[in-house]
Order: sequence, then C-alpha cells, then structure tokens
Amino acid sequence: MLVSYKWLKELVDIDVTTAELAEKMSTTGIEVEGVETPAEGLSNLVVGHVLSCEDVPDTHLHLCQVDTGDDEPRQIVCGAPNVRAGIKVIVAIPGARIADNYKIKKGKIRGMESLGMICSLQELGLPDSIIPKEFADGIQILPEDTVPGASIFPVLGLDDEIIELSITPNRADALSMRGVAHEVAAIYGKEVHFPVKSLDEADKLASDVIQVAIESDKVLTYKARVVENVTVAPSPQWLQNLLMNAGIRPINNIVDVTNYVLLLFGQPMHAFDLDKFEDKKIVARDARAGEKLITLDAEERELTADDIVITVADKPVALGGVMGGQSTEIDASSKNVVLEAAVFDGKSIRKTSGRLNLRSESSSRFEKGINYDSVFEALDFAAAMLQELGNGTVLAGQVEAGNLPTEAVEVSTSIDYVNVRLGTELTYSDVEEVFAKLGFAVTGNAENFTVSVPRRRWDISIQADLVEEIARIYGYDKLPTTLPEAGATAGELTASQKLRRKVRTIAEGTGLSEIISYALTTPEKAVEFTAQPTNITELMWPMTVDRSALRQNIVSGMLDTVAYNVNRKNSNLAIYEIGTIFHQTGDAKVDLPQEVETFAFALSGLVQEKDFQTQPVPVDFFYAKGIVEALAEKLDVTLEFVAEKDLSSLHPGRTATILLKGEKIGFVGQVHPQTAKNYGIPETYVAEINLQALASGLKADQTFREINKFPAVSRDMALLLPADTTHNQVVTAIESAKVKRLTAIKLFDVYAGANIESGKKSMAYSLTFQNPEASLTDEEVAKFMEKITKALVEQVSAEVR
Repeated sequence: MLVSYKWLKELVDIDVTTAELAEKMSTTGIEVEGVETPAEGLSNLVVGHVLSCEDVPDTHLHLCQVDTGDDEPRQIVCGAPNVRAGIKVIVAIPGARIADNYKIKKGKIRGMESLGMICSLQELGLPDSIIPKEFADGIQILPEDTVPGASIFPVLGLDDEIIELSITPNRADALSMRGVAHEVAAIYGKEVHFPVKSLDEADKLASDVIQVAIESDKVLTYKARVVENVTVAPSPQWLQNLLMNAGIRPINNIVDVTNYVLLLFGQPMHAFDLDKFEDKKIVARDARAGEKLITLDAEERELTADDIVITVADKPVALGGVMGGQSTEIDASSKNVVLEAAVFDGKSIRKTSGRLNLRSESSSRFEKGINYDSVFEALDFAAAMLQELGNGTVLAGQVEAGNLPTEAVEVSTSIDYVNVRLGTELTYSDVEEVFAKLGFAVTGNAENFTVSVPRRRWDISIQADLVEEIARIYGYDKLPTTLPEAGATAGELTASQKLRRKVRTIAEGTGLSEIISYALTTPEKAVEFTAQPTNITELMWPMTVDRSALRQNIVSGMLDTVAYNVNRKNSNLAIYEIGTIFHQTGDAKVDLPQEVETFAFALSGLVQEKDFQTQPVPVDFFYAKGIVEALAEKLDVTLEFVAEKDLSSLHPGRTATILLKGEKIGFVGQVHPQTAKNYGIPETYVAEINLQALASGLKADQTFREINKFPAVSRDMALLLPADTTHNQVVTAIESAKVKRLTAIKLFDVYAGANIESGKKSMAYSLTFQNPEASLTDEEVAKFMEKITKALVEQVSAEVR
C-alpha cells in the first residue's frame, strides 16, 4: 500500500516527519517498508509556456520559444510529437537534474541552440505503467492555470513523500487512506477529518433504469447508482497526481473516480457504460463452465463455475471482483454510467485471480476483506464526484440486492485477563483511554467490560484481539521484560532422528557424499523407479514443468545430479540422500499425501583409479550390494536379497529386491542401459530403502557385554550344490541347525567350471564357533559340523566335498 503523506495529513492532523511516523507505525503493528520522495534527485524543473513552435525541415524536430518566467523567452529544440504552441510543459533549464542524475546543459542540435529541455514524465523517472496513455509517447501537457517559471514539483505532486506499507492479511483495513488515517490518529491521539460530498439527486429514479439481482452465495451484496449525461474528460491534475503516487495510471475522470474511491475507502468499484447494456437487469451469478469474457486488458478468459460474473441479458460483462469486461467499458463517447459497489466472497476471488494469474487492486482487497459499513457511503461519494467532475446527473436512490451486517461487533474481557497476558498493571481508565484513541466504545467495569468494535476493524473478534490492540497502542516498549520461567528439561532425539544420524554416519563411512535433491520433479520421473506407483500429487501452479509433481522415489533426482556431474567431467560418483517421498492413495486434489522417509544412493565410475601398480576397479552390483549389507550389519538387522526383473528402469539381471522379515523395503541394482541413455549417464548402480520400514526391524539398544575370554574355533567346508542355489538359502539351512555356539558364517569362494559336473557349483564357507564360558573341544565342534552338514544335505541337497 502506497500512502501519500500530503493526502494523509489532510485526513488527520499530524505534523511529524515521515521518519518518525514510519518508526511509530512499525512499532505498533503496521510495518513501513520505506519512504520515497518522487522529487529526490531532480532539480531546476519549471513550468514553461510554449509561445511558438516551428517544424525543422526534413527532421522530426521542432524549434520552440518557451516562456519560463525569465526576462526573455527560452529557445528549446524538442522532438516530441505532441509539442505545439500554447501549451504548458515541463522544462528542465540548464543546470537541471533529471532521472538517472542526468544534467541538462546548453547545447546545439542541428546547429540550433537549445537552452534547456522540454521533458516527459518518463524523463523525470516515473514508470511507464502509471503515465497517462495520452502522454505515454510524448511530453506531459500541464494544466492551463499553471504559472510559467513556477516549480514543477507541487504541480505534479512530486513534492510529496510516499510511504510504502507492508500490510499483513489481518490488517487489510489499512488498505485504504481512511484506514491508515484511523491508525495514525490512534497512535498520536488525534481526530480524523474525512471529506464529505453532498449529493444532489434528480427526480428520476435509478430503479426505473436498472435492476439488480444476486444468484450466487458468493455475492454478499450488490449496489448500483446511475449517473446520466456525464462528460468524459481527463481528470484534474490533483486527482491524477494522487493516483500516480499510488501506482495507478490515470485514464479519465470516470475511471479515475472509481480508483480514487478505492484508495480512500478501500472499496473496489467499477463503472459500466449503460448505453452498451442489452437489458436493464444486472445479475451477479456464478459463471458457467466454458463461458468466455474479454476483460479490459483485451484478453479472452475462459471461466469456470468457481468464478463470479456480472451479467446483462445473461451475458458476462465483468469478472466480479477482479476486472471489468471490454464490451461495457467507459470510453470517450460514454454518456450514461452505472456505478457498481459490491462485496464478494474473498476465497472465490482468490481462486479466480490465482487461476487466471490476474491480480488487480480490486481483487487484492476483496481477498483480504472489505469494510461492510462504508459500501453505501463509498457509492454515494463516487456518484457525487462524477456529478462534480463530469457534470453528471445522479438519479435518485441506490439499486441494491443482498444485505450486510453493519452493527458493531461486541467483544468482552476483563482487566485481569489483559494484565495477566501483558504482564502489566493497567487500570480500567488506561484501557478506556486506549480504546478511545481507536474510536471503540467501551461499557462495563474492570471486572468485565465490553468493547464495541466498528465494522472497519473486522480482524477483531475475540479477547486476545483486544489484548493485542491494547498492547499496540499502549506501546510494546512499555511492556515489562521478564525471562520465561520453566523447569529444565533434558532434550532427546526421536527414534527417527537417531536412525537418520546412524544411517548418515554409516553411509559416509562407506565413502558416500550427501546431497539434497528437489522433492518436485516431472510426473514421469515421479514414478519412474517406483514398484507400486500411487496417484501423483501435482501443483496447480508450478514454477516450471520440471518441478510440477511430488516425487515417489529419490533415485530419479539423484540421476539428474549424476548427469550434471558427468557433463562436467566428474565421472567417479558415490552420493546418497536421506529424504521424503510422497505416496497418494486418496484424491490428490483433496487429501494430503503420505510422507515416507527414504535412504538412497547412487554409484558411478571407478571405485579405484588406475595407477602404476593396480588396475582400475569399476563399480559393480556387488559393490553396491555391499554398501547395503554394511548398513544392515551396523544397524544389526537381517536383510534378504531376491532377484528382481519387474522394475523396468533397472537392469533385469543385475537388480535385487531388499526384504526385511519377508517385506519389501527397497531395491539395489544397475540402472537399465536405456534409462541411463535417457539421462545421459554411464553405467550406474542405485539403491533405495524405506527407512520407516527399516526402523521396524531394529533391535532394542544392546547393553555392554564383556569380551569373550575363550578362543574361537573355525572350520571350512566346501559344498557341491545345484547351480540355482542361492547364498541366502545356504545360510538359512546352516542357521536351521540351531547350533548356538555358531557365531559367524562367511562365504569365501564360489566356483563353477572344469572338474565340476554340469548344473552344479561349488561354494566354500568358513564357520566360526565360540563358547563364552569355556574352550571348545574338537569333539564338540565335530558334533556341530555334523548337525550343520545334515541340515545342508536335507534342505539344499548339498554334497560336502
């Protein structure tokens, strides 16, 4: 919200510097972003009267004689297309400073002396977006009553100071000059003085010309007035100055009046050309899916049932609360005007403006709230201004539909409630004084009092809101400062945090480096490495297509990181990430997705570089699987690996599903060559594990056990097995013998080939036995081996070699 300080001082009697005002407002709840002076950096700019203007042959230039209040006219060469004799203009005399600190000097153009410069508003540093269209491509023409030689700053309102307020959603009442004036008056204990317009109505009734109706529960009220026989013309300079200082482009007196009322009251308004209506009845209703409307910006908008439209003859003529339609806009030929003031549902307006990416001064105010108590007054004020500036005839009465509650909202509390929460010792008279400054009526006593909150402060509805108002106006700096009293508590990590830290330590111990990738990706990549994809959760308004859907795997994002590094000649990669994936089993537009903590890693390139002694060692499946096994060993969980061929993005012969107690918790394997080609990466191995599922298999923290004092005994055994027998099956068979002194099983050799019959393979294991209470004898170990051999023969058809 841009606030003109000169305008503000007309509404409330204050005489302080803007720096002091900014400090006061910021410490009472409305932050001031900054204060700017439009004239800062400009100098020696005066009003000039063009006495004569002659075209320079064969050029676009004009040789002008300009009266700038000096003894003699000043000769200036000007190239503006709209310069002509008889007009008042902005002149920068030699020595002047204009935008970008550019200094004006005497000079010659095409051999003609030029003693200054006739300026446009752009050359004074004003942005194109707020300059009147008629002067957008030329110089600014000033009012005829300006005096040659006078400073240009008061004429254009450049001597003002513009205060930029950062308005939070709960203080939308400050999105108007009246709201800001009430706030400043409360801070300084002053009275507000708002302009009053007398309205002279004709005998003719507005209801004879138009009718209004509401056919939507998103429209709370709709009011209209009719002003006939207006003269469309540029607004007076003072009005244009106010609008430009607020960041709004002046259009004409009709449109500018609606924008002026918007700034003064915070009430959005719209003006229709009545003669362009096809019917006399205006209906505010929900749009129909597929309806179209060309808005004032000449864009065709396709509407949905969530939008509000203002219709005439059942045809949309405006997008309610957002922007008017082109078919009924005010132009130079307009004579009869319908003024609209309404209150629309803020949520609906927010949806519409967001979906169409169409933000306006009106929509921003409807989204945050409107003062119900001033809708009627704002409409009459605008009609009176059209009568004053456009010589219009205002027809009698407002035509309206719908009702708004305008009575004050009563909120009760007590002095004890206030003092306990603020830590103060305020009296009832102190509280009365605070609410008197705010303009709130108070009844009751210290034990229980009631505050009547006017509708202009719709953010106040409960006791806590009253406490906040008291604290703001009383002064936050006056509140006592005390340290919070609380017993000391011991902090502790959650089970999830402990697991993440353990996994991170183990991963980095195996040589992996942590990365953080985007949780948003493309819909295709979101489910690429997912065994059982669920509904994709997509953003309605993504920043880019590449970041539009929540991921259901981490691997695809890691492969983007691999590709980024490979493209920059960094080909040996070992990276991991602990992050969240998102599964949606319900309606993606309504239900929140389920978040799953996940660990993933990716390996590419060489494990060991080549040097003069050793050969290079590339990453392979067993290296990746070894990292998973190291993780399982350190966490003391038992994982199983089963060959997997159903994941299309992974190599069918080099991929395994990871099982914990028979439940799938992840995978490890090589990225399918075609997938790797799509990402532009070399041979890469990846793994992904559900940490939440892994946590369920963790054992309770173990207590200290004394190191065994007795020696361990090892025995090796070579087994001849069917070729399709897996290591996991062998280990399961050995463990099924239930030899409680068996402490370790290690596979140290696998062989298939010469001297081994077809369909068979040899697997050699080292078994370790240890008794914590005594040394094992050879006889005991022999019995253990017999039991294990028997289990292997029976369960996996092993032959001990």
